[in-house]
Amino acid sequence: MENLNFKLIYRFLGVTAILNGLFMWLSLPFSLYYDEPSKWGILTAGIVTVAIGLLLFLFNKPGNKNIQKKEGYLIVTFGWLTLSITGMLPYLLSESIPSITNAFFETISGYSTTGSSILTDIESMPKGILFWRSATHWIGGMGIIVLTIAILPLLGIGGMQLFMAEAPGPSADKLHPRITDTAKRLWLIYVLLTLVEFLLLKIAGMTWFDAINHAMATVSTGGFSTKNASVAHWNGNPVIQYIIIFFMFVAGTNFVLTYFALKGKVKKVIQSEEFKYYLFGTLAISTIVAITIIFYQDPNLHTSIDHPMIWGKTESAIRHSLFSVISVVTTTGFVTADFTMWSFFLTALFFSLFFLGGSAGSTSGGVKIVRHIVMLKNSFLEFKKSLHPNAIIPVRYDGKAVKQTIVFNILSFFVLYMLIFIMGTVILAFLGLDLTSALGACASSLGNIGPAIGSVSPVDNFNHLSTGAKWFCSFLMLIGRLELFTVLILLTPFFWRKN
Repeated sequence: MENLNFKLIYRFLGVTAILNGLFMWLSLPFSLYYDEPSKWGILTAGIVTVAIGLLLFLFNKPGNKNIQKKEGYLIVTFGWLTLSITGMLPYLLSESIPSITNAFFETISGYSTTGSSILTDIESMPKGILFWRSATHWIGGMGIIVLTIAILPLLGIGGMQLFMAEAPGPSADKLHPRITDTAKRLWLIYVLLTLVEFLLLKIAGMTWFDAINHAMATVSTGGFSTKNASVAHWNGNPVIQYIIIFFMFVAGTNFVLTYFALKGKVKKVIQSEEFKYYLFGTLAISTIVAITIIFYQDPNLHTSIDHPMIWGKTESAIRHSLFSVISVVTTTGFVTADFTMWSFFLTALFFSLFFLGGSAGSTSGGVKIVRHIVMLKNSFLEFKKSLHPNAIIPVRYDGKAVKQTIVFNILSFFVLYMLIFIMGTVILAFLGLDLTSALGACASSLGNIGPAIGSVSPVDNFNHLSTGAKWFCSFLMLIGRLELFTVLILLTPFFWRKN
């Protein structure tokens, strides 16, 4: 094995821990304002995390500051584990979640923006802890790795290898030739969207505390709510739900396109093939769901569509359909209604959406729409090639030919994704879940979605899972968040061999 620059790796993990500890202290004002005992746990957790980070940073001064590809994979994976291990300290030290298993599950669910929870009574939790819970979403959404890239020049370290490991999707669009400037622009957009949504939700009727928490959870496509009923708590306030629908959709859009839209380059957004599939596909599926709810729903099934007036029922059906579809497609996981109670057909439809995912370059998880587009185009080309075996017909995306290596990468990703899903379902069934719940929990964890089907439906949570099942779901969340290869490559023997 080639010599890895461990001092550089440890130094980077130190920076990650320091930033994480500083973010923890942002929860302190909420605990102080509400005079909660949890403030001491949050304060101590921040001190411990920053101290660990300083030790790693100060006692590891690398001679060579160039990050190679192998080191990039190690830094990203272990950086995420560093976040999750230190991030559970506020839960443990405040005794809000005294179990290590539950605290780790809740923490990695936050950082991976999955939104699955083990909490049975969210509203009884201390406000400072609830803010920290939402903050883990916000940190993980864009990736603290990208945030750190923005300040790496101060440490004399370049960041391109990290960006490629953090965003290993089929495309690597950049807003600016310099990667640090790209990171800064991404974070500016991220912060701007969060602030705008916060203000709109506050104006629409949320409390300032609920507004900031839901804004962080929406823009990160996370899904943690401050209410037991999630966004269904505001079913009587359609304006709040429409605001969240809009920002979920934006968060599931490629941030490069959002940047172009803010710069007035709307034509680039309209010309994007992935955006068109994302927009019209979401509208088409939502229409199917709304029509099914209005005309074909089983009257014996419970639903929140209970308005006596025809228009009231129609508007409600459209709103809940849009909300539920966009929430699942963008892997946000907010809930306004239990889609598993609408009909068996819609339950199957929503389960299929678990494998769709949002746009590449967004904060959403899942397979991503662009991969589905390329796979479908490649499949249709195989029909053409069977008729014209000597013809050279490349897959075209956004008017450009896609390299065959990228097509193979996408096909490999999908095969691996489905293989992990199948094996994961079998493992969860072995660990005590019934088949429906195992399918739902595996698809939800791997796709970073949140609510699923079976005993982990939108009105249930993951608290009843066995200890082994919770740790396995945590592993699925991690590899899903980092798009499989970044983590799984570390488990291969050739990664550790000399070149």
